[in-house]
Amino acid sequence: MTARLLIIAGSDSGGGAGIQADIKTVTMLGGHAMTAITAITAQNTLGVQAVHPVPTDIVLAQIDSVVADIGVDAVKIGMIGSAETANAVADRLTSMFSREGGSPDWTPAFAGEQGGEDRRLARHIPIIFDPVMIASSGSVLAAPDTIAAFARLMRIATLVTPNLPELAALGGEAAVRALGPAVLIKGGHAEGPFVTDRLVTDAGETLWTNPRIETRHAHGTGCTLASGIATGLGQGMPLDAAIARAIAFVRAALAQPPGLGAGHGPMGHALGVSPFDQLKDRTCPA
Repeated sequence: MTARLLIIAGSDSGGGAGIQADIKTVTMLGGHAMTAITAITAQNTLGVQAVHPVPTDIVLAQIDSVVADIGVDAVKIGMIGSAETANAVADRLTSMFSREGGSPDWTPAFAGEQGGEDRRLARHIPIIFDPVMIASSGSVLAAPDTIAAFARLMRIATLVTPNLPELAALGGEAAVRALGPAVLIKGGHAEGPFVTDRLVTDAGETLWTNPRIETRHAHGTGCTLASGIATGLGQGMPLDAAIARAIAFVRAALAQPPGLGAGHGPMGHALGVSPFDQLKDRTCPA
């Protein structure tokens, strides 16, 4: 069955990041994307002009709707519109997925018994939390009280995927790991010709090091990576394999940008091809 991905994140009107990047990524990797939109942004490749948080009750209603009918194999959390929404989403996901009826066959090797009710959630449905704080243009996407509420989401997450500035804002690697999740520390903000992404779990560390792709069309890399990992976990892949495939997809998309906009342009999620045109002879009835 096609993996069902619930994406809880904000909308990017420019189509490069947020819900739009998430949907494209999940689709390209063979999953079915469902959404609970937390905020509406007016943004393009030059920056974010306006942000309108979606009321918390509407965010929860979106989650309730898709879970009740379609079901969920994995969750990706990105931009959260407010501290109230962050806490409410943590409560709702815990109540939904920590009791019988989840997916108990999915048990990451690093999931221990610590953390009580919140950790039971991660053993049933994999949850990837990308702690979005600042857009590629430098625009702030999370207020200080919202960032403070991220601790609730990290406690229920299977994996947290901060870049280096986000990791510092969250208190560092030890502070994140103390809340229970594995952490994938993205190295794109470091200097040098290579990018190293580092996964830290109870079992140890795994590194992925690749040559840096120099491009200004890198908007949405974090959203794409997190959604790619969530898709792999929802499809039953081991964590390290899901991460490796997601990194490979991000790099392929970075190498095929459509070249849009005057600023931080979108990646090429379609990888420079028209999938329908390439497959129509096999998919269209005669």
